[in-house]
Amino acid sequence: MPHPASGLFLYALCGSLRKNSSNHALLEAIGAEAGNGTSVEICTLIGDLPIFDPDREGDATPAAVLEFAEKIRRADGLIISAPEYAHGIPGGLKNALDWLVSRDEIPHKPVMLVHASHRGDHALEALTEVLKTISVTLVDAAFFRINLLGKTPEQRREILADPETRDRMRTHLQAFVTATELRGKLEV
Repeated sequence: MPHPASGLFLYALCGSLRKNSSNHALLEAIGAEAGNGTSVEICTLIGDLPIFDPDREGDATPAAVLEFAEKIRRADGLIISAPEYAHGIPGGLKNALDWLVSRDEIPHKPVMLVHASHRGDHALEALTEVLKTISVTLVDAAFFRINLLGKTPEQRREILADPETRDRMRTHLQAFVTATELRGKLEV
């Protein structure tokens, strides 16, 4: 299957801040499959965002939040991968999404959810509910799940380099790119 050929900018949000995160490894692998002008940039700002405070919106919005919101605005679509913490969304990711609730960067933005575990349905349900509440466009056909939970970094690399896995990633990414391009054409 050929790489997507669109020239889209996709911004990837990783719910885990761990250095050796399987979610981050999954996002990197998906980014490596983009090619042909489509770029995937993994967000590095989530851990730098202050705790959401409605009193700091508007003119008092922190610089890190403005930078994060501008990346969201520029993105043609978002790819989100998050682990489950205590049956919920990791706090850093939830905080980042909270900063976007009353802003205009996120509504109707296409979102591809990916998941690096065979479990974690509570977090996926909670994340889906939050994303629907802030009016994103979830591209269900692009959802991709692979079990990297409990694997060593070397095992993860082997799984993510497997030709069948790479083909599945490309297929789901292409579904997302197609939906994102269609959304862009409808806006013109």
